[in-house]
Amino acid sequence: MALIVQKYGGTSVGNPERIKNVARRVLETQQAGNQVVAVVSAMSGVTDNLIKLAKEVHPEPNEREMDVLLATGEQTTIALLAMALHGLGAQAASLTGAQAGIVTDGIHTKAKIANITPKKVHDLLDAGNIVIIAGFQGETPDGRITTLGRGGSDLSAIAIAAAVKADVCQIYTDVDGVYTADPRVVPNASKIHEISYDEMLEMAALGSKVMQARSVEFAKKFKVVFEVRSSFNNNPGTIVKEETQKMEDVVIRGVAVDKNQAKVTIAGVPDKPGIAAKVFKTIADANINIDVIVQNVSEKGLTDISFTVASNEAAKAAKVLQPVVKEVGARDVKSTEGIAKLSVVGIGMRSHPGVAAKMFETLASAGVNIDMISTSEIKISVIISLADALKAAQAIHDAFGLGKA
Repeated sequence: MALIVQKYGGTSVGNPERIKNVARRVLETQQAGNQVVAVVSAMSGVTDNLIKLAKEVHPEPNEREMDVLLATGEQTTIALLAMALHGLGAQAASLTGAQAGIVTDGIHTKAKIANITPKKVHDLLDAGNIVIIAGFQGETPDGRITTLGRGGSDLSAIAIAAAVKADVCQIYTDVDGVYTADPRVVPNASKIHEISYDEMLEMAALGSKVMQARSVEFAKKFKVVFEVRSSFNNNPGTIVKEETQKMEDVVIRGVAVDKNQAKVTIAGVPDKPGIAAKVFKTIADANINIDVIVQNVSEKGLTDISFTVASNEAAKAAKVLQPVVKEVGARDVKSTEGIAKLSVVGIGMRSHPGVAAKMFETLASAGVNIDMISTSEIKISVIISLADALKAAQAIHDAFGLGKA
């Protein structure tokens, strides 16, 4: 008997018929002789509607109360899925994140999992139940409800799989697997059959919508092999696992576009030791994640520091930096919208030179200007105009031969 963890995203449980479809899938898995844990997201659109509702009540809602509100989305789904399974004659029990033993830190709206004690999960499984767990949420040691950030149900599923020592972890979504690019951006994108944790982590962090980056990081840390597949068919998906020698033969695994980007620039910064440290400590204290950083060459003792953040945090970053600008004697700070991050990813880049040259030549031929550049061992990212994002992604995808034959 295998223990299988299955995660179903918002589109997979988007309406009553889809919830019934998930119930049939889960029950079939149990009837094949397995114990099953299903981790589910809120129904598609529910979280966005809850956020909208909160902002209609207060333009800047308290983060603690936002977590209390947003956690109800997944709790609705677990109850409905349990009911659908009962309708099929199955034994099923739903658990909130807290009831499933998920303990988090106290950072509201993007908490980190500190520990999982899955005793209740095992007890229910041993009693013959299909166990349904609310993704995206947990509880602090002092009893406060927390949420794990956008895509947090992925993290819940991977963490639960690690905690219960699952034999298989399956991430069900509305696509057949991981593609060389988002098919909505690059129509001729092709499915990847297997991908390393590092490549998947980069693609998730760089704008791929398939998996939350933190969930991939967790899977790598705890060696949880998982499969990304569709909940609407029975096609094989994409296996995400540790790197193998064969994987290095592929130079570029995929292209990612992140349109959720903004640039923050502090102009006229005195070029002195400690200034950058003060700037980025302020950003860190505000719990804002930064990405690409560029500091211009000093001229007359002054320089500009630019960095990118998620577009919904640009205003917050500029606001918290206002006192620092005055303190260090910089000229001003401003945020710029209308940019995107375009990236190529592949562990084969370690042993195949010339990727950057080919990428920049392709962008030049497409008439796309590069604003900022960031690299790592297995990825190259450029910040470009949002208006150029689609044509740039297609050009790069074609240049590296990633499209369907």
